[in-house]
Amino acid sequence: MWFFHCLKEFGIEKANEMNKAAIRSLAPIEIARIKDALGIEKERIATFEEFKDFFSKASNLFIPDFMNITMNFQADNTLHWEFEKNQCFAYKGMKRIGVIDQYRCGVIYRLECWFDNLGLEYTVMPQTDRCLMLTDGNCFGDIRFLL
Repeated sequence: MWFFHCLKEFGIEKANEMNKAAIRSLAPIEIARIKDALGIEKERIATFEEFKDFFSKASNLFIPDFMNITMNFQADNTLHWEFEKNQCFAYKGMKRIGVIDQYRCGVIYRLECWFDNLGLEYTVMPQTDRCLMLTDGNCFGDIRFLL
């Protein structure tokens, strides 16, 4: 709802900007809380196996079923994501309020902010600035880590 109220007060561009700023600001707090909840004292993730273990446990805490996303490790050093067709919670919400064609995706951006805060190097394919579901109802891709 805060996105909706920002949209109504300031317009879509400012709402998108504030959404991403909030996500980026929250990421270090979330990462610290995740590490604390999982009892992780290690400062840096050094291998892909360590990342897989960390992310598998973290996703159980922070990525609930209502998000309708499947994430798995299909290839070496790669995290694959895929939303159920037309079922991304953000897509449905932005479509409902009539701004899906202008919405800048914050969902995958949130993961990117987590990875940045973990000091990980990675590439995202495809890039997710705009909503990928907008064209054909599908959103999937890969995040390849340079570990």
